[in-house]
This record gives sequence, C-alpha cells and structure tokens, in this order.
Amino acid sequence: MSKVPGLSFDHVWKRFRRGQAHDSLRDLLPALARRFTRGERPVAEHERDFWALRDLSFSVGPGDVLGIIGPNGAGKSTTLKILNRVMEPTAGVVNTTGKVGALIEVSAGFHQDLTGRQNVFLQGAIMGMRKAEVQRKFDEIVEFSGVAEFIDTPVKRYSSGMNARLGFSIAAHLEPDVLIIDEVLAVGDASFQQKAFGRIEAMATGGAPVVLVSHQLDRIAQLCTKAILLDKGTIRMSGPPSQVIGEYLHGLQSGSDPRARAAGIEFDPLRAPNGLAVLSGQDLTVIGSGRANLKDAPSTWVPAFRVVDPATGADVHSVTGFQRQIPLPVNGEFEYHWTVQMNVSPGTYRVNVFIWDKASNTQVLIGPDLQIEVLASTPFYGHVQMNTRWFAAKLGVPGDAKSDLLTETPQTA
Repeated sequence: MSKVPGLSFDHVWKRFRRGQAHDSLRDLLPALARRFTRGERPVAEHERDFWALRDLSFSVGPGDVLGIIGPNGAGKSTTLKILNRVMEPTAGVVNTTGKVGALIEVSAGFHQDLTGRQNVFLQGAIMGMRKAEVQRKFDEIVEFSGVAEFIDTPVKRYSSGMNARLGFSIAAHLEPDVLIIDEVLAVGDASFQQKAFGRIEAMATGGAPVVLVSHQLDRIAQLCTKAILLDKGTIRMSGPPSQVIGEYLHGLQSGSDPRARAAGIEFDPLRAPNGLAVLSGQDLTVIGSGRANLKDAPSTWVPAFRVVDPATGADVHSVTGFQRQIPLPVNGEFEYHWTVQMNVSPGTYRVNVFIWDKASNTQVLIGPDLQIEVLASTPFYGHVQMNTRWFAAKLGVPGDAKSDLLTETPQTA
C-alpha cells in the first residue's frame, strides 16, 4: 500500500556558527597574529551560535499549497534547503513522503557544461526516474519551457530566465509527489509566470502537496490554501493567506515623519481598518490621525494624500485638500478618512499623507507611509483594472434555440 505524499517539520532547529572556523595550524596562526596586531576581541563561544530556525513545526498534505512569507533573513531559504535535504537540521525531525521535485535556485542541480537535453535526463535520474519515463515526458517538458531551439546548447550559455523555465518545467513535469518552489519564478517573464502558476494549481488540484516561497504576495493569496509568516526563524503567524499577508504588512509600516512633528503636526501611523490587502478593483480605506499645533500657518498649505508605485516612485494617484475643500489641521486632534478604488494591477503599493503648498506647488511636510498589497482577482492584462462587464450573444449553432440566449459573465475582469 503506497504512502500518502506529504512533508512535515517537527520542532526543527538549525544552528550556524558566526566567524571563521580554523581546522588547521596553518590557518590558525595567521588569524591569531591578526587578532593581536589589530586588537580584535575573540568571539566568545556562546556568541558564535546563530539560530536560523527555532522550534519550527508545520505540515503539508495532499491538496495543500503552503505559502511561506517573511522578510529577508527570516529563515525561508534555510527551511527549503532542509526540506530538500541540501542541509540537515541541528535538532528536530523532517519527514518527507514521496518523490520530491524541487526548484530552489535558478539552475539548481544543473551541470553547466551539459546541454539542456542532457540536464533533463540528469535531473530525472536524480529524482529516481528511469530513462524511459523521462523520454515519455521529454517533449512536454521542452514545449512547456520554451527553450526547444536551444535544448542541445550547454546550459551555461542560457540566460537566467531560460534556466528558470527549464528548471521549473523539469521539476513540474517529472511527476513529483511533492513540489518545492523558491522565489526563482520571479525571473521568468509574465507569460511564463502565468503558465507556471497554472501548472502549480493543476498539481495541487491533483493532490500533490506544494510548498511555495515568494515575495509576490498576490500570488501567495491566489494559489495557497494556507500560509505561514516566518520572523527570525520562528512562526509569527499561520493561517489563511489573506490574514497572514495582513500581519506581515503590518510589520513593515513606519511611523510619523520627524519633519512633520518639528513643524507642529504630529502624525500617528496610518491605518487601514479593513486590512492591508485588497483585491484589484475593490475599495481601500485609509485613516490618518494626529495632533496639530500650528501658529500662523500659511493659508496655501493643505493636507494631501497619494498612492505610489514603489517600483518607479511615481504617483499612481494623488489628491489635495484644495481639490476637495478639506482644510489644514491647525489646532488639536484631527482625523482624515480616504477611500480609493484600487483599479490597478496586482502588486505592492505605498500610500502616504503629506502637506502640500498650493502656492508653490511643492510638498512642505511628509507624513507616514503605509504599504498596501493589491491581490489578483479576475485576471486581466495591463496596468489598470477597468472592471469589464462581458456579454455574449448568439453563441449556439445557427437555427438552434440556444443561439438566441444572451449570456453574461458573473465576474468583472
């Protein structure tokens, strides 16, 4: 009786050592000399230990797609390497049942002097597959990867995107029982990313457990059935992806700008009462509050609000109190509510409150930022969500009664 595919971490710890390790007298003597001549303090034994993972436990079963998110240095890559047996845990137990297909680095497992064709068979052998099994899947792998023209070229001449496409195609088509994927999919172009994530969805629907690490939070929300937030090697939160994403984004927020306080306005951190993640095309509400103690403030100063694309630094949308007849706070506490419809493509955006001088057309004070994640809803192409309503008529065979029916898609696109 075959075992159910899956993987689990059971109270896993991973320790690394800081500083240099000297395992020979030849290395030790120069290090001692440098320490004495430069006055370097030797690192105490207890200071050498760095725990990348601390008592980490989770499990992924059939049909589960686990998203792992967190800041750089949180322990995501260490977790994946332990899952893929690239390294062993210091303590705890890791259980993996079934054949694992892993894509942890762009060219993970590739022999750079071998051709793409040879690497397909090499990866199959590493996964324990027979040559006949790889041959059966070979054409499908190459077609999916889009590198057919270069399949007999050494992979050391491939671009990073070609490496990523071929590596993913191998990992996803050699029928793994469990699939582990790192951030490398961000290397591929938009068309391939869409195709790759469609393949992941198909695998999960078919019952294959999937572990996905990505900074593309909209993809985590779209694909994953559950998520965990890692922070300094521990699980800060686990649960539904939307809730875990919201907790992650809350940890990235900044407080008041000191220049604003110095001028007599103190901003509290911005708040999004309905959460920091919103579907493309839906409303986002932001609340800004604080205290003002302004004397003889210029009459041309007004409060202002904007949405910024962090990738370009350009304003996606901005509005001032002058345009909406909202006055500047002068004395006492204040609170503003902004609601905008996020008709933008999925991704990360930043909202910001500031003080604008309408006379000079310059910003004079900058308030706090808030990072917002716009998640994918109904797919579309381009930069703007237009909320298309799609009607179709006369779809049947001419003369068929059904051809006279008028149909409407129930979703916006």
